[in-house]
Amino acid sequence: MGQEIQGVDFTPADEARFQAQLEADTRRLEELESRSRLSSHPPVAGFEIEAWLVDDDMRPVPANQRFMARLPDSLASPELAKFNVELNNPPRPLREDALRRFHHDLTEIWRRADATAADIGVRLLMIGTLPTLRQSDLTLDNMSNLNRYRALNERILKHRDKPLHLEITGREHLECLHDDVMLEAGATSFQIHLQVPQDQAVALYNASILASAATVAVGANSPYLFGKDLWAETRIPLFEQAIGIGGFGATTYGPLRRVGYGSDYARRSLSEVFRENLEHFPILLPIRFDEPSQRFAHLCFHNGTIWRWNRPLVGFDRDGTPHFRIEHRVCPAGPTLVDMTANAALYYGLAQSLSLEPAPVSFAQARDNFYLAAIHGLAAHIVWSAQRRWALRQLLLDELIPRAREGLQQLGIHRRDSEYYLDLVRQRTLTGQNGSQWQRGFVAAHGLDFTAMTQTYLNLQRQDQPVHTWPL
Repeated sequence: MGQEIQGVDFTPADEARFQAQLEADTRRLEELESRSRLSSHPPVAGFEIEAWLVDDDMRPVPANQRFMARLPDSLASPELAKFNVELNNPPRPLREDALRRFHHDLTEIWRRADATAADIGVRLLMIGTLPTLRQSDLTLDNMSNLNRYRALNERILKHRDKPLHLEITGREHLECLHDDVMLEAGATSFQIHLQVPQDQAVALYNASILASAATVAVGANSPYLFGKDLWAETRIPLFEQAIGIGGFGATTYGPLRRVGYGSDYARRSLSEVFRENLEHFPILLPIRFDEPSQRFAHLCFHNGTIWRWNRPLVGFDRDGTPHFRIEHRVCPAGPTLVDMTANAALYYGLAQSLSLEPAPVSFAQARDNFYLAAIHGLAAHIVWSAQRRWALRQLLLDELIPRAREGLQQLGIHRRDSEYYLDLVRQRTLTGQNGSQWQRGFVAAHGLDFTAMTQTYLNLQRQDQPVHTWPL
């Protein structure tokens, strides 16, 4: 969905043409995977950060067009709302000093972006859900001026044919109606990418699914939406409901959701997921691509309109060889660059370690674990090996963080760096203070002043000190 399109109107002929190309792309990918013709390049990693443009009162400012015009950086792009932007780092091989270099890259990109925001009189903020956001901010007037977003809105409304009913029950209850897709703009993420060799793709994809409960709990940073205290990571139900359509047969309320945890582990190949895309999800945007068939343009674009929390992608090595990449989407933006680098270290190490043995729980249990962790954060209890129920904090300390350390060692990450970033995860787990818990603690100490809370949050964010050390 990061690719701009020419128009917003489509005909039945456009849909038939896209469907035929999508079927051909899917068959081609299956054939290449069956013949082991996808890339065997060692793991490569990268990130995407979605951020907010806000004023001095921490209210969203629809200024991403002015921001983009002043930022001389190809690694930035507008998001769905005019008050959101996306920043990317250059991908790097996942070995040796990669973690430290990632932190440095993110710091440099953020420094340039923050200076650009200051030049146009706004501030740049990383947080999963903006506590000062109002539902009235999420209007089509605040949609970015890109055809792909207008077309997405029109097509989703056509499939849904009624207003979105958002309902989230957490510590408090939120229920409202919304007429367009702009609720999606209320959730901003730190998306972690991992390019994988073909022979490890299935194992690493399944391991990413398993790791999600740990990473969403450790990284939780989104307790408040429209003034309500909801889940530790309210981004999860918000995003899942914002594009409320499913698959064929029951387009609006089908058993497979366009945003969600997925339907199962991959069994024999990662192309199974793309086959599911073809067979179970209607085409939203049947645009015409004139690229060669080996570029998988239709397959990649259709996949971009299906938002699994762990989403397999197809990309290309520098020599043009197609590769698989996993997009781990469960973490919110913020609280700091050092915290996000630590979250990435946990994910990369844990996925690598878990990929080397059979899954300790069924897919259904892994899914339940994920939602329990999103609701309760580090206070969650989940089921793990031998069907034993664990306090997640204890499981992290006793097993998951040590396994992540082993995984980073297997990847060849410098021990000093893996120890440094994983110790931040460990300290966060010991104190119980992630971004979500800090926000709730601030409110408990100072009352429901979301402006003051977010101003304090931004001041601490700029110091890039880990969130477990933040005072209340």
